[in-house]
Amino acid sequence: MLRPWILSLALLAGLVPALPHAADRPATALSAGEVRKVDREAKKVTIKHGPIENLKMPPMTMVFRVKDAAVLEGLEPGMQIRFRAEEADGGYLATRVQKASAK
Repeated sequence: MLRPWILSLALLAGLVPALPHAADRPATALSAGEVRKVDREAKKVTIKHGPIENLKMPPMTMVFRVKDAAVLEGLEPGMQIRFRAEEADGGYLATRVQKASAK
């Protein structure tokens, strides 16, 4: 059994790699999705999305609100996007939306 001070010394010396913490991951990670519906008047977008890591959310189709209708500019149903979602005011907000790059 390793003594705690030996393990601490090894970590400090870089001999044992430390595991990255969740806080070390970029908070700006974008999720993949497909626009299903855009409601500019209500400032909402329906997105069929893959996993949303920062919200620990599995893939599904759901409605996201936006604070600024400008986020919805250029979005059309069927468009592949990358987006950032956050939980706010008892719902979910799309805070950043961009067209997905072609593969």
